[in-house]
Amino acid sequence: MISIAGGGEVASAAEERESARWNEMGGSGWLILGLLLAAFRRLKSSVTKLLNTSGLSLRYSAGVESIGVCYGTGGNNLPSPNDVINLYKSKNIKGIRLYNPDQDALQALKDSNIPVILDVPDSDISSLASDSSAASRWVQSNIQAFSANVNFRYIAVGNQLTGDSNANNILPAMRNIAAALRSAGLQDRIKVSTAVSTGVLGTSYPPSAGAFSSDASSVLVPIIGFLNENGAPLLANVYPYVSYTSNPNAISLDYALFTSPGTVVTDGQLQYQNLFDAIVDSLYSALEKVGGRSISVVVSETGWPSDGGPAATTANAQTYLSNLIGHVSSGTPKRPGSIDAYIYAMFDENNQQPQGTVNHYGLFTPDKQPKYSISF
Repeated sequence: MISIAGGGEVASAAEERESARWNEMGGSGWLILGLLLAAFRRLKSSVTKLLNTSGLSLRYSAGVESIGVCYGTGGNNLPSPNDVINLYKSKNIKGIRLYNPDQDALQALKDSNIPVILDVPDSDISSLASDSSAASRWVQSNIQAFSANVNFRYIAVGNQLTGDSNANNILPAMRNIAAALRSAGLQDRIKVSTAVSTGVLGTSYPPSAGAFSSDASSVLVPIIGFLNENGAPLLANVYPYVSYTSNPNAISLDYALFTSPGTVVTDGQLQYQNLFDAIVDSLYSALEKVGGRSISVVVSETGWPSDGGPAATTANAQTYLSNLIGHVSSGTPKRPGSIDAYIYAMFDENNQQPQGTVNHYGLFTPDKQPKYSISF
């Protein structure tokens, strides 16, 4: 690795020796370096283009472990939890979100090392908020009983509940669960958070102007303080599909599908070529405005439906997901790096209400057949 010291930084002795060797090589050394860098850029461009234009196969990069899939159970024709987890294993899927602590699914996850987001069911939040002993029992039954063999990563207290009548119970429940994790010695391994929708944003355009609405702030600002104190991320459900179909006259389909050929939005020094990045960076801007600059965003749901609404086609779902997977290792313009993202969902779910696109987000049909040609 070649390190460049600048801006007042002092190069180490090793770096100085490396620099001297390059200087001794003269112009030929810099020519070789230039050719190597150019070759690397061409290779990167070719791989990116392949990911962005692959028409029939959904490819997961072998080195990317930041993509998971949500396991929803809103269907009456789905495989058994054991079969589902075996499908995750066979497809080498590197993360799972469970919307409830299904004991059979947790049992099947043992020794898989698949990172897990585990939701607290909405019906449990009130009791966990008001009774610390109930929170301890919940952690004992659903976390401690499996923690030796299951790779729990986050506990999500509430899914898009901000503004709901249960919203004020979220933070007390988070605190009680975090206290139970501390008692179990698991506080450094498992972080407690909540999942929000992008509906918490009062302002989202341009991304630098992102800000929480006043109603959401009353609930979220104390939660953000908790996340700061505990080194936990904010979980967010990010759906460019919803943004696009809500305003198709202002948002192009290419921008939503990661297929725009160039910059669509310029925001100061930052340039945006896709809507996903713009939404995530709007959340980061909103966090910064309320003291959450150090908090990361984990995309706890994202996806594209294959039926049931405008632009909901198999081809568009394929394009969005393949490009998402090729993109997450790059981060966003505001926060370069990598993004943890969970695709919604593993299966089409025929009981989800209201009927429509929500029934058609699955990567697989209920008989475990891929809806697209998928290679993980």
